[in-house]
Amino acid sequence: MSDFISEFWSNYVAILVVVSILLCVVLWISGTAKVSPGADNTTGHVWDEDLKEMNNPLPKWWVGLFIMTVIFGLLYAFLYPTLGSDPGRLGWSSSGAHQAQVEKYNARIDPIYAAYAAKDIASIAKDPGAHAIGERLFMNNCAQCHGSDARGSKGFPNLADKDWLYGGSPEAIKTTLTEGRQGMMPPMAAAVGTGEDVTNLANYVLSLSGSPHDAIKAAFGKSKFVACAACHGMDGKGNAALGAPNLADDTWLHGWGVDAIKHIVNNGKLNVMPAQKDNLTPDQIHVLTAYVGAFQTNKVACKNFQRQSSRFRRKRKYTLAGSAGGSTRGAGSLFGLTQLVFYGLPWLTFNDRQAVLFELETRRFYLLIWCCIRKTSST
Repeated sequence: MSDFISEFWSNYVAILVVVSILLCVVLWISGTAKVSPGADNTTGHVWDEDLKEMNNPLPKWWVGLFIMTVIFGLLYAFLYPTLGSDPGRLGWSSSGAHQAQVEKYNARIDPIYAAYAAKDIASIAKDPGAHAIGERLFMNNCAQCHGSDARGSKGFPNLADKDWLYGGSPEAIKTTLTEGRQGMMPPMAAAVGTGEDVTNLANYVLSLSGSPHDAIKAAFGKSKFVACAACHGMDGKGNAALGAPNLADDTWLHGWGVDAIKHIVNNGKLNVMPAQKDNLTPDQIHVLTAYVGAFQTNKVACKNFQRQSSRFRRKRKYTLAGSAGGSTRGAGSLFGLTQLVFYGLPWLTFNDRQAVLFELETRRFYLLIWCCIRKTSST
């Protein structure tokens, strides 16, 4: 992507715009040039034995619109950022327009968040209005990784339980949201020993949580756990200060089983939680902290949220299905009508005459009524 921010592309776009406008001007000038017609008002070009090209001038309305388009292009290039990196005389930019909209929106909602900023987390967690705001913040900024029900998935922590890598206190949650987290476990195979030692260690780790394991291999792997105890502790219960997971519970963030544990020991693991301080204001993070913390302290709220999310998904599914069906039927009907007009009607006849007639030489379009009039006048 670094190639697209070089000066070459700016110049390329500027040249392309100028050349396009000049070609439009040349096309208009060439269209005004007079061609000596033949006696039959044709250019002399014939296709398919009898299809002749008439030497009729372009319609004035078409020429007028074309000239207006060229003038509009020139004015647009003068006022707006069109010629490469030139910002235009108005100085408009998409990022500037977006920032102006953000500031306008923030000016409207800042008083709402300011009222919650003066409250503590416990009070906000019980406020229905704050809960609704927190839900929308969560759906827009957190649900992409942690899921709409906040239960996460493989590699993304479950926020609805009480297993927290860095602690579940309001202060810890707010720090995580604001600054983000970067958890890194280095490859430990060299420190553990041979491949067999890694297998024995994996079985010992499973034994800490009471998971199914090979007891004999676990006994041999206990001594190898010393390499892991620096972060996870001798009892394997982790360290919130380092973000080291608790290996003695039944929560497996990156997969369960001997193979999953061996893979992490051999290859290490890097997990990143992006900082939200650039996306959310401090007051928004304050409300979102209360909302996220409520998942572990208020199971009723969590269940209500799951039911609301389920109803929302069902409603959205039916709405989208209905919209898609309506759009498909409308497009199909329009397509069928178009095919009927251009391919079906010219074959219809009335009083031994063609019901719909396209006369290329006179550039006229006859409908059924014209056939009736012409038939009556001839008799």
